[in-house]
Amino acid sequence: MNDNLREIVLGVLAAGLTTSLGWFGRTYLWRRGLRRKQRFFGLPEHSECLLVVGRKAATGEGAVSRDDVFALLELSALIKDCGANAQVISHEAARQGFGERTEFCIGGPAANRRTAAHLHSLLPGVRINTDPEPGPDQAAFAIGSERYRMVKGSVEYVLLARLTAGEGSHPVFVLCGQRAVTNQAAARHLARHHRALARRHGRNGDFCLLLKVINSQAYGPDVVELVGDVTQAATSPPPAPAPSPAPASGGRRQHRAQG
Repeated sequence: MNDNLREIVLGVLAAGLTTSLGWFGRTYLWRRGLRRKQRFFGLPEHSECLLVVGRKAATGEGAVSRDDVFALLELSALIKDCGANAQVISHEAARQGFGERTEFCIGGPAANRRTAAHLHSLLPGVRINTDPEPGPDQAAFAIGSERYRMVKGSVEYVLLARLTAGEGSHPVFVLCGQRAVTNQAAARHLARHHRALARRHGRNGDFCLLLKVINSQAYGPDVVELVGDVTQAATSPPPAPAPSPAPASGGRRQHRAQG
């Protein structure tokens, strides 16, 4: 074998070795990222999870809002990436505890009874106005001592929470918005930023974030701002109201009677 042929063979071997190492490296990084994603969502391969959706607001029927359907599609892509399977059920059919399977609960308490139960059990510091009558406080959030009012189509809020409770270790994800378009915004935010959320809160950490959707009538669910991490206030029971003082007039009447 002459020198030229030897150099060609060595070059081919070196190229093959480099390609193989690159492929193995990319595969290792992809698998490591997939395992982290599966742990964060509680979705090992071939596992089952629930997608609980509410009815369309202002209707007495079982119709689902178009924006909630889009939120389901966003979450379904995440679930498929993890190699898991999803079961979509109505909030009225969800009659089981939490922790045994990962759950994604979509919609506010007025449209989704399951969300109302989660708020009562897991987020006692959150109060939401469910009065259907129009007004400045319609669908307003009260979290701790702060109140967040909706300006329809301009400024709207949504809670995105990851919570663990019950006997199992699988999380419940709550996407609770003032309108259906904000539920889709929360689903998209979760899909885009789950790696950052896992780094910030831990792959098994609980959190409750308040997001603000800007000008949804023009931009839909695409322009979202993080208002803040409200985990402490949302998971703490609201303070008991102070007892009202006794009326002073009664004391004056008693004093005159004694005189």
